[in-house]
Amino acid sequence: MQPLPGRRTCDYEETIVIVTSSGGFLLKRVFYTVPSRLIGHRLRVRLYDDRLDLFIGGTPLITLVRGRASSNGKHGHVVDYRHVIHALRRKPMALLSLVYRDQLFPRDAYRHTFDRLLETISSSTIKGETTTRSSSTGSALSMGTPISTGKKVGPSAAGSNPRFLNRWRH
Repeated sequence: MQPLPGRRTCDYEETIVIVTSSGGFLLKRVFYTVPSRLIGHRLRVRLYDDRLDLFIGGTPLITLVRGRASSNGKHGHVVDYRHVIHALRRKPMALLSLVYRDQLFPRDAYRHTFDRLLETISSSTIKGETTTRSSSTGSALSMGTPISTGKKVGPSAAGSNPRFLNRWRH
């Protein structure tokens, strides 16, 4: 056996990423979200086996859990809801078509609540009732203050079409 080296070897891979306008970056077929204040910044990423350490220059920012792309070729997602919740407050119905929607919910209870909300919207649309988007979606996202859009959700709106809603249910 040979003696151990005098100093520790590098056990991470380092790369540079640019944060996109959506508040995230793609690294090795996995999309990671970061706080929106980092949009447009170049981050130095140390890619370990179990985590990512992010730096601006020499200043450490945050550590993220490392995600893996699925074996069937689909991209993976590591999403922290705190990084995207501000955008969803402005456009709450965007949650319907969000690619990483299921990774967004911090617990299953939130996902079940959102599914019940979709069922409520769907059933009220079938009955011909109208519901404001802000009150129903805002309460499901538990944001405290509803977002007033002033628009009514009716049978003609894509976000309340039962066929459209069923497409996103699991």
